[in-house]
Amino acid sequence: QVQLVESGGGSVQAGDSLRLSCAASGRTFSSYAMGWFRQAPGKEREFVAAINWSGGSTYYADSVKGRFTISRDNAKNTVYLQMSSLKPEDTAVYYCAGRRGYPNNSDSRYDYWGQGTQVTVSS
Repeated sequence: QVQLVESGGGSVQAGDSLRLSCAASGRTFSSYAMGWFRQAPGKEREFVAAINWSGGSTYYADSVKGRFTISRDNAKNTVYLQMSSLKPEDTAVYYCAGRRGYPNNSDSRYDYWGQGTQVTVSS
């Protein structure tokens, strides 16, 4: 069982940067692929980024490629999402998620979810 807790959300201006963190409990964190998803009001949850167990492979949605960076520190049981050049359309609740096996861009493939953290970007 893995419990996930996100932090680092907030309200920023367009062009600003923000780093989200997701702290995981459990000894098996390093064996999990991790993902970040987001859900804007009135929209479905969408994939943002994912990373494999070692951090050696990362994947991004086209909408964030070049602006967001996912990383992990297995010694700290934490995965990060560094967000730069933020846009108003990045406004959403951001969730981290974990699954055994390979990273995936489908939220239905993830077994564990955090409670989410709000990111609001104003123009």
